[in-house]
Amino acid sequence: MNFETVTAFENKIADFFGSAHAVAVDCCTHGIELCLRYTEAESITVPTRTYISIPFLAKKLGIKQNWKEENWKDYYYLGDTNIIDAAVLWEKDSYISGTHMCLSFQFQKHLSLGRGGMILTDTKKTFDTLKKMSYDGRLPNTPWREQNINSVGYHYYMAPETAMKGIEKLPKAMNTKPKRWSVSDYPDLRKMEVFK
Repeated sequence: MNFETVTAFENKIADFFGSAHAVAVDCCTHGIELCLRYTEAESITVPTRTYISIPFLAKKLGIKQNWKEENWKDYYYLGDTNIIDAAVLWEKDSYISGTHMCLSFQFQKHLSLGRGGMILTDTKKTFDTLKKMSYDGRLPNTPWREQNINSVGYHYYMAPETAMKGIEKLPKAMNTKPKRWSVSDYPDLRKMEVFK
């Protein structure tokens, strides 16, 4: 098992969702973080009811964060960016062209791998850059000592073992009706002490 397994999983997910490319990452939140870094976002708008890690990204990246009361379904945009948190989305051919759509394979999600995520995109340049960013600035399947690393990277890649589990579980996920999540599944984050 090697990173060709990850590539195979990326291709299967891209095909299912209808995107040209997919970048496997270790979790959806890190996928969103990489997209925020890639687009050099200066601010994000976050629904008051979502997973707690998303507003934490603003503090981590030193960007402005605004709240929005939004009755979102399946996914939401992070304000005026083209970055989409689609952590609970599972629908064939649902990729929205021109966006960076981030998926989750956390243990409660429809394709449950314990951990993991994917960034869907439609340009090769974006794919190449995000892939390197997710993988310590390097390219997979070549020892890093043999590469001239020319960009900053982060240790956010998906392990081949996780990708193999995804390939094995994917047929059942594709043929099973997903749970429908709603904003009521999340608390109002503004009421938490950490955000006051």
